[in-house]
Amino acid sequence: MTDLHRDIITGLPPGKNASQPTYFAFAAQPDVATTATPLEPLPERLNDRYRLERLLGVGGMSAVYCAHDALRAQFGDPQPYVAIKVMNDSHAACPDANALLFSEFALTQHLHHPHVIRLYDYAVDGPSQRGFISMEWLQGAPLDRVIAECPQGVCWDLLQPLALAMLDAVVHTHIHGVVHGDLKPSNLMLGDNGLRLFDFGLAASNDARLLGLPRLQRERIAAWTPGYAALELLEGGEISQASDLYALACVLFELAGGQHPYHHCSAKQAKTQRLDRTLVCPPNLPRACWPALQVALKINPVARRISAQELRTAFSEANRPRWSRWLRPWHAPPNPI
Repeated sequence: MTDLHRDIITGLPPGKNASQPTYFAFAAQPDVATTATPLEPLPERLNDRYRLERLLGVGGMSAVYCAHDALRAQFGDPQPYVAIKVMNDSHAACPDANALLFSEFALTQHLHHPHVIRLYDYAVDGPSQRGFISMEWLQGAPLDRVIAECPQGVCWDLLQPLALAMLDAVVHTHIHGVVHGDLKPSNLMLGDNGLRLFDFGLAASNDARLLGLPRLQRERIAAWTPGYAALELLEGGEISQASDLYALACVLFELAGGQHPYHHCSAKQAKTQRLDRTLVCPPNLPRACWPALQVALKINPVARRISAQELRTAFSEANRPRWSRWLRPWHAPPNPI
């Protein structure tokens, strides 16, 4: 699911003729006609199965709808509703829009974790030729709403399980070779079924099996959310596990203190103003967690030497007495022969 916030989007590359097709997934344009195919309007029913009922969210590149699944309803599913993700009209007109959406599906379909959104299927609607992803319909509150309702931060008893769920989701994606690329509060949903990480529209993978997938050409479109994008991304670098950790650390800091660590400035602005030198431990965060979180918040990517698993360890052991790591289970000596 995409969020309601407007990401910074740049359209056509300099010198590009708006009457010609725009490609965001391929470095070199495929051999196709030089005029874009007129965009068919999004139908109310996709493939005569999914009836779009209401808009859930709109982002820079895509839109998500709540849809009634006629097949689920036919076989008596008590919850016949799913979420449907499509490219929004401004990007659906691009000749490679369906390829980009399929790439997102292919990157994330193998992520099976209780705190990562479940994707069901990718398909193309016959009449309109609009690609779409069907997935779990998330109901709850995005973390940006939680943060807004807790201006003093979330107490540790609630923060710790929430933080561990977030970190578990990111550890899982990184282990499977996927980098989310757009971690922020509005892409984390807290509901009755726990926390879910969603919207992998800017994700990338270092898995050799997925290298043939179309990839977003980031020099043609900038969709980073400034307050959560690591410095290297804003300077044209590739997304990485380290850039995910920077964004995640910003979210954790916000949850613990109610305020963004760099006052929602971009990493470039924070670097210029040297805001990292004035960071202090949020009031609801145990001091034992602060050294690890502080490393993850480093603006300089070279100094950001920490993994999601290491950050998770710091948050999971915060309640343990300092001397407990020296304790070992006692075992009786073997009986003498």
